Amino acid sequence: MNQLSAMAYELREDVIDMIVEGKAGHIGGDMSVMEILTEIYFDQMNISPENMNDPERDKFVLSKGHSVEAYYAVLARKGFFDIKDVIAQFSKFGTKFIGHPNNKLPGIEMNSGSLGHGLPVSVGMALAGKMDKSGYRVYTVMGDGELAEGSVWEGAMAASHYKLDNLCAVVDRNRLQISGNTEDVMAHDDLHERFRAFGWNVIDVKDGNSIPQLKAAFDEAKTVKNKPTVVIANTVKGKGSETMENKANWHHKVPSPEEVIQIKTDLRKRREALIHG
Repeated sequence: MNQLSAMAYELREDVIDMIVEGKAGHIGGDMSVMEILTEIYFDQMNISPENMNDPERDKFVLSKGHSVEAYYAVLARKGFFDIKDVIAQFSKFGTKFIGHPNNKLPGIEMNSGSLGHGLPVSVGMALAGKMDKSGYRVYTVMGDGELAEGSVWEGAMAASHYKLDNLCAVVDRNRLQISGNTEDVMAHDDLHERFRAFGWNVIDVKDGNSIPQLKAAFDEAKTVKNKPTVVIANTVKGKGSETMENKANWHHKVPSPEEVIQIKTDLRKRREALIHG
């Protein structure tokens, strides 16, 4: 678990390099979602460059597609492409490494970023798995600001109706979006009770940037029968450096050279603390 936790901080540095080189990026959400993606891809999912065309592979959709930099970093570390290519080409003219997931790239199931689409599409994937009597699981990660989209709740109703226990949704509950605090923009109240009312199994993760807590939640989700599971991961926007943490203006931002030095110093300190205890 410490190795994966340390990896998440290494991957954050890749994100910084990507955003600086590309001169754009949704840095705050990249940092909050990193442990979620790391745990899913390196400990939970049956997916690799070797089996990415296997119908039995597990499926993943990054519904909050604006956090693509974190997704690219994870996929590169998994071996789907070279991180050097991503950093050099990200957000440049004519590149495939655009600012939202692009399924012309290996390992990416669908183009995403139009908020509210990921869960309904994942419901379709999970339902297809049930119809085909396949054993794969489907994962999707949504932002908490995204939950204001009505299509999310239509998808939630369908997932419960069809008893899609092969579906696991994750809410990156960092409580900030581009317009400010989510509870001020469109209040979610008690998300646990909302999803439970829609017929879902709900798992709350107190620290959504904790690999051990996330592992426990995803392992539990695999044991649930006859209903979908949502993991509500309480994360920190901009996680990794006090320069960015819990600051709405870091939703989309390119750090200055001075900020890059401070952020990377902070990331390395936290990584070293994990490695050496």
